[in-house]
Amino acid sequence: MIRSRADSGHPAMTLTETKARTVLRTYRTLDSWFISRYAMNLYRGCAHNCAYCDGRYEGYYLPGIFGEDVTVKINAADVLRRELDPSRRRTPLTPCYLMLGGGVGDSYQPAERTRGLTRQVLEIMLEYGLPVHLLTKSVLAARDMDLLSRISRSAGVLVTVSFSTLDSGLSALFEPGASPPEERIDLLDRLKTASIPCGMALMPVIPFLTDTPAHIETAVRTAAHMRLDYVLFSGMTLKPGRQMEHFLNLLGRHFPGKIEEYYAIYHGTRRGEACSAYSDHIHSLFRDAVTRYRMPPRIPAHLFSRVLTLTDLAAVMLDQIHYLCRLHNRPSSFGAAARAVAGLREPLPTLAGRLRSINGIGPVTEKVLCEILESRTSSYYRRLLSARFS
Repeated sequence: MIRSRADSGHPAMTLTETKARTVLRTYRTLDSWFISRYAMNLYRGCAHNCAYCDGRYEGYYLPGIFGEDVTVKINAADVLRRELDPSRRRTPLTPCYLMLGGGVGDSYQPAERTRGLTRQVLEIMLEYGLPVHLLTKSVLAARDMDLLSRISRSAGVLVTVSFSTLDSGLSALFEPGASPPEERIDLLDRLKTASIPCGMALMPVIPFLTDTPAHIETAVRTAAHMRLDYVLFSGMTLKPGRQMEHFLNLLGRHFPGKIEEYYAIYHGTRRGEACSAYSDHIHSLFRDAVTRYRMPPRIPAHLFSRVLTLTDLAAVMLDQIHYLCRLHNRPSSFGAAARAVAGLREPLPTLAGRLRSINGIGPVTEKVLCEILESRTSSYYRRLLSARFS
């Protein structure tokens, strides 16, 4: 391994070079939030150093000090090319977006300026004709607009830009290495101008600081005025151990009066989620905002309907319908139906005449599935997505 500070792009950052044996991670089921079954980390660790990042969690086994030490997989492009080569694969890739970003490191963090691993990977995606979903907090993604535009036209691209707030002061405190929110907004504007599908992820909002009605409405209103394609939303997790300790130490230095409020909603669960009463509250604020501005709170199916197989498309749409029903306090059995369709051992179209034989499929779900099989869309889904219930 080679350690270096010279080209890290961050004064406190140490880069460690390593050679990876594998790059592509495969999940058992398709993620209905990001429309992906495959993901990759080209870097481990992240110079954005977000105070709330669960990359600090011990379960990820990251070496060094999170936010100061980053591992660079210098051979990532060569390994990925081999992993994607159809002649080398025992089973072909399942059609979906391949995810770049998230996990334990932003693919456009400062080291990318000199190492260029993400650009190399995008060139491979273009060569193989594969769809890509980017998740980032960095305006460095604008450097690759040429490749993103070409992949968008040939296979499909989604770019999701992540925020905890649009307030530059709070962002500088909790996301010290990320691009300022106003620059991320400019990135989204450039993506829209280039006709590249893109959206905002309010993931996560920070309890008692960026989860207020004003903060959430400002973000959703901005997305609506920019005509973004979607806004995603989640609360913040605090896993016991290094993640919680680091965050609460920072909070205590700057907002000591908030500490007790955190202990009231975080009870040290393994997954680190806040209590349900708090979660229900912030989701109601988000629901009100997206309803007011008619913003899709999930990635709309028209952006992936021609990417996925019909079975995966149906499973994702059913799962999104379940989320939308719950968001709007409507009863739903669509979640169980989504899991049943996702677990089918044969393609859904072969069951077109006997959909009710699938566990969890009743008359309402059957009607939705029939429409998806016929047209790859659903009128009920579209109404829910736009918060029109008539």
